[in-house]
Amino acid sequence: MLHSMSTTVEAVTERSAAEVNEEIRALWLRSGGTLTTEQRAEYQRLVLEWAAAAPQARPHRAA
Repeated sequence: MLHSMSTTVEAVTERSAAEVNEEIRALWLRSGGTLTTEQRAEYQRLVLEWAAAAPQARPHRAA
């Protein structure tokens, strides 16, 4: 029996740094300022997502 593979590409939804930051803030509010092990893992994932979405600052060069 032959199986065909899908050739369609699923769209990846990328959120803005502001959207991810809002989720980070909500996580801290829900936790009351102390993260559980599970929440800490989510926080780390969110921080990585935020860093990837944040605009990269260019170093300022003196003339």
